Amino acid sequence: MHAPTGEQFLLTGTFGARRMEAVITAVAAGIRRYVVDGAYVTEPFAADATPPFANGIVLVPWPNRVDGGRWMLHGEPQQLDLTEVGKSNAIHGLLRYTAYRATERSESSVTLAASVFPQHGYPFLLDTSVRYELSDGGLRVTHSIRNLSDAPAPVAVGTHPFLRVGDTPVEELTLRVDAGTWFETDERQLPVAEHPVAGTTYDLRDGRRVGDLDLDTAFGDLRAVDGVIRHRLTAPNGHWTELWQDADFAFAQVFTPRQFPRGGAAGQAVAVEPMTAPPNALNSGQGLRWLDPEQQWVLTWGIASG
Repeated sequence: MHAPTGEQFLLTGTFGARRMEAVITAVAAGIRRYVVDGAYVTEPFAADATPPFANGIVLVPWPNRVDGGRWMLHGEPQQLDLTEVGKSNAIHGLLRYTAYRATERSESSVTLAASVFPQHGYPFLLDTSVRYELSDGGLRVTHSIRNLSDAPAPVAVGTHPFLRVGDTPVEELTLRVDAGTWFETDERQLPVAEHPVAGTTYDLRDGRRVGDLDLDTAFGDLRAVDGVIRHRLTAPNGHWTELWQDADFAFAQVFTPRQFPRGGAAGQAVAVEPMTAPPNALNSGQGLRWLDPEQQWVLTWGIASG
């Protein structure tokens, strides 16, 4: 049987007394599983399955949604394919079903590359890569995007990891997201306003139990300490999983589906998704980065546990 996520890259390493293992997929350069000392740090999925709820994939050249797949480029209308047909949106970029190629490989790391070619709705050529590396700090992910077009190109980046803290039921975990604002959305999950979290149920700065959350929500005004933004899931026994992102990832999406598949059962899951721009950025311009011809953008995030 051929894996729907293409070639799989097993990364392993021992750092101090900690044994780490990750499986990265060629299609969408995604994380299929990440395990530390036998405990799951991300939600796994089977080798013969597609990533449920976009689990672990890379989102480029935009994360989340574009309203109707339409946006304006210097006064000229652009029309992307509608890849979220039920809501008439273009979602999660142009490389979701693209097989990346390995350009560097070691026992504990892999670098995958893919191109975004000019097409209707996005007339730009981008050279992209993603490097996954295990280290004593956990799993580190480095994105690189170079604009090979003759004109400035609008770019945003996101990823879609679902997090675990070992075998602790997800609904029992406490999630802390140090965000000052949240994005209200309409019935098509497109932003209509950005509000302060203070005094609302969207205030996750002191942590909230995941079982009490029902979110598919973007957050902004993230607090960085020494240039790094950190979100943490904590189990009742004190063990934790932390997603960190550099300051270029100025936004995050929190998604808590209650029907996440686990073998023959389904339960709650939680995705904490670093994003450089909020939903519909090709229209709003918020967080959008315009890369000049030959300009390269390098940015990082990662997952730690303890």
